[in-house]
Amino acid sequence: MSKSKSQKIAEKTIFATFKILKEAGGEMRGKDVVDKIRETVEFDEYESHRFEKTGYVRWESILHFFTIDCMKAGFLRKHKGTWIITDEGEKAIKLGSEKLLLTATKLYREWDGKRKKETVAEDIDDFNEEDNNQVQKSIINQYEDEAYNGIRNFIVNKNPYEFQDLVAELLRAMGYHISDVAQRGPDGGIDIIAYTDPLGTRQPRIIVQVKHRPNDNVSSDEVQKLAGTLKRNSDVGIFVTSGSFSKPAIKEARESREHIELIDFERLTSLWQEYYAKMDDEQKNLSPLHPIYFLGSND
Repeated sequence: MSKSKSQKIAEKTIFATFKILKEAGGEMRGKDVVDKIRETVEFDEYESHRFEKTGYVRWESILHFFTIDCMKAGFLRKHKGTWIITDEGEKAIKLGSEKLLLTATKLYREWDGKRKKETVAEDIDDFNEEDNNQVQKSIINQYEDEAYNGIRNFIVNKNPYEFQDLVAELLRAMGYHISDVAQRGPDGGIDIIAYTDPLGTRQPRIIVQVKHRPNDNVSSDEVQKLAGTLKRNSDVGIFVTSGSFSKPAIKEARESREHIELIDFERLTSLWQEYYAKMDDEQKNLSPLHPIYFLGSND
C-alpha cells in the first residue's frame, strides 16, 4: 500500500520527536521539541505550507495529530505543555520510523475501535473530515500547548520582584494574610511571611522563599536553607519557583522534619487558574487569563 504524504511526514516528525525526547533525558516542553525539529529536519514547500483555516504549518499539525496515536499507544505522555517519552516509547525507537508509526496507529485504532486494525489514517491535509474526533483533539491539543506557552512566556519575562508580587497576590487570593514582602536587597532567605488570620495570632506562620529561575532546578541545598529559617515548631515553609525542583530537592522536602511545600511552575499556574475567579482586577493583571471552552469528550 502506497503511503500518503501525511503518513510520510508523520513518520519523520514522530521519529524525530522520540529521539529528541530520549536525548533530552525523557522529557521536554512541547514547544522546544517542535523548535528542535524545525532546526534539525528538512521540510519542502508542501510540508511547510501554512493552513489558512487554522494558521498552523502542515507538518506541525500532522505531528500533533499523530502524537495522539502515540499517547493512546502508551509511547508518549503530555502534561502542562511538557512532552514525556515513556519506557515503551524508548523501546519503540528501535522499530524505526515506519514501524514505530504503524505500531502506534494500530494500537490507537484498537483503542478507538472505529476502524480495522490494518487501517492507517487517511491524508489529513485540510482537516475537514466529518466525524473525525482525532482531528479535533489534535487542534485542541495545539491550542492548549500555545496557551500554556503563552502563560509561561508572560511569567518568564517578569523580573524577580514582579514574580514575587505575583506569588504574594496568589496567596492573598487563596485566603492568606500577607504580613511582609521582602524589598530589594538581602532577605535572609525569607521573601514573604503570611498568616491564616489578619493579626497573625493563629498558627501556622508561613515562610515563603521565591526564586524566579525559569530554566533552572532548585537544589536540595536551597530547600535545606529554607528549612533553616523555620524557627518555630508550627512554622510552614513554602518554596516557589518559576522553574522546577531537582529530584534531591523533592526528596529533601518530603523527608524534612519541617513542613515544606514545593510549588514549581506547573503547580503555580494550576493554582493561579484555580483561584483566578476570586481575584480582583489588579491581581488578575499580574497574569491575565481568558478561558475558552471547547466541546470535549470522555476519552
